[in-house]
This record gives sequence, structure tokens and C-alpha cells, in this order.
Amino acid sequence: MSNSIIAAGLKDDLQALATAHGCDLFGVAPASFFEELNHYPAWLAAGYAGEMAYLHRQLPNRMNVHSLLPEAKSVIVIGVVYHTPPPLSTAMREPGRGWISRYAWGDDYHDLLRRKLTALHEYLTARLGEDYQGRYYTDTGPVLDRVFAKYAGLGWFGKNTNLINQRLGSWFFIGELITNLALPVEAPPPDRCGSCTRCLEACPTQAFVAPYVLDASRCISYLTIELRGAIPDELRAPLGNHLFGCDICQDVCPWNRKAATTADPAFSPRPGLVAPPLHSMAELTEEEFRRRFKNSPVKRAKWRGLLRNVLLAIGNSGLPDLRPWAERFLDHPDPVLAEAAQWACRRLVQTSADRAASQ
Repeated sequence: MSNSIIAAGLKDDLQALATAHGCDLFGVAPASFFEELNHYPAWLAAGYAGEMAYLHRQLPNRMNVHSLLPEAKSVIVIGVVYHTPPPLSTAMREPGRGWISRYAWGDDYHDLLRRKLTALHEYLTARLGEDYQGRYYTDTGPVLDRVFAKYAGLGWFGKNTNLINQRLGSWFFIGELITNLALPVEAPPPDRCGSCTRCLEACPTQAFVAPYVLDASRCISYLTIELRGAIPDELRAPLGNHLFGCDICQDVCPWNRKAATTADPAFSPRPGLVAPPLHSMAELTEEEFRRRFKNSPVKRAKWRGLLRNVLLAIGNSGLPDLRPWAERFLDHPDPVLAEAAQWACRRLVQTSADRAASQ
């Protein structure tokens, strides 16, 4: 039996195992250097990574998977759908409520994907012994996972830089297993965005420099999660009611209109995370934050970051009744929270004055 037939059979077995463990997508890419990798250093040099210094530190590994596994020949990529039924952020009209990105409604996806990748890794170890080498990562690892996902056939890069699958849309997580095995690989799918620019036009902070180019330092997801200090003045009003992450460029994507939803209970919304009332979020203590968001992606923003976002959302709400919750933080010892509270109060006063003047 030829090596190619053996490798094809092994790949089929891995795909069946991945499916049995709840993976919705499976593919294999060559452990090669792809054209898209050439754009990454220039993207960093342009300052589009904002304050995410770890992206600069990981540059050598992100440019070359052989620095992670010298014998690498293939990259196995899995995709797991996290989409849940509506509401969509673009349809949420209640001004007194905030928005948490739907990927964070359930449990932390890193742990979930890690378990699925561990199952593949342990299977290969048991089956092949010392003939197998592998390392696996979710998006916390030093791998440009979207590039390998594209060349594993999982989807194409949308103009919003998300990976889009023709069948499932873009509501899925990806993880990868770098291996020394020479497995049959997929062909990357064609770009099916066509002339559509809905995602680019819908972005409140104008974070897209051009189609397929995101200035992360202006992206609401970066501002509400990764940025630790004060959010720039000019980007506060465009934040709207966003507390953690942003779904807008995916909400408006036509490929997501009929996207499948997950049956995995791990991604079912936790109580109170779908459009939570702003006043209740403003009342969270640090201890309550840690307890409520244990094993949740939201914990990455930390209590201080989430409260900063809540205060700005209160300012953007236009609801004078929420002002007392902002006033509680006017003299807070943390200058970022105190300044966000002051901004929120000023904005509420100005909004009320503008309304009165227009009547």
C-alpha cells in the first residue's frame, strides 16, 4: 500500500474523530510560507496592532511554523461553530442595555478547542508513537491561524478580515495542530465577497483602512478588550453600547444570514449576558466580576476595563436616569474610571441640552 493511500486513510480517520468531538470544520494545509504572511510585518509596522506588543514579540514564530516544529509538514485546522440564535447587535434598540459579543455569551472557547485538539493529538500519539510529532494552538498561540485555515479549505478572507465559510458563514472558532505528518491538503476556496462592502460601511469607528485591512487600534473589539488605558476621545461616541467586543461587521454580512447555530451547550448564553442592563453592569464589584465571568472570555477585559466600557456606554445611552450610576465613579481612585465617569456625565448633560434645544 502506498504512503499516499496510508496518509489519506489517516486523514479520514482524523476527520471522523474531529467530527465525533464536535468539530464542524476540518481541513489540512501544508506547513508552507504563504503570500499572506508577507503582509504581516508591514501591518505591525503601520501601528495597526495598537498596544498589543505580544504580536511584535511573536513575529518570528508567526512567520514560520517550523520555528515551532522544525519537522512540520502539515497543519490540521478545525472549526467550531459558536453562533446562537438572535438577537443581533444591529437589531438591538434598547438604549439602556449594553452589548457583549456573542462569542463571549458562553464558556471560554480556548478551553473547549484545546480539548478537541488534545483528542486529535493523543490519538496520533497512541497510533503512531515516536513517528508522530505535533503541537497545537488556539488563537492564544504564536500562529497566524486564519492563514492556515484558508489553505486548509475552511474559508476565504472576508473584507472584514474574518474567515468566511460558504456553508457556515463566519461564526466559528479555529484551532490548529502542527504535525510532522505529510497528509493530503485542501485547496483554498475562492473569495466570494464580490462587490459587497457592507461590513466596511457598517463599522462605527471606521477601523477598515481598506478592504481586507483592519486597523485594530480603531476596532471596537480591541478598544473594549485589549486596550488597558483610556479609550481615545474621538472613538468614545462611536462605541455606542458596546461593553465587550463587537459583532457588527459579522451581523451585516450576507453570508451570515442563514448561518447555522450551534447545539453545543457550552456556547449557550449565560444568564444576563445577552444585552445586559447597563445599570446592573455598573453595580458589579470586582469579586462579583470574578465570580460571574469565571471561565468566560469576558474575564480578559478585567473588571476595570469592563467598567470603563460600561461608563462610556452609559454616556452614549442618552438616558438621564442612568447618570447616578456614572456619578458613583466620579471620584474613583482609578483615574481611567473617574475620567470615563466624568465624560459620561458630560455627554448625558449635553445630550439632554441638545434635545431641549431642538424642541
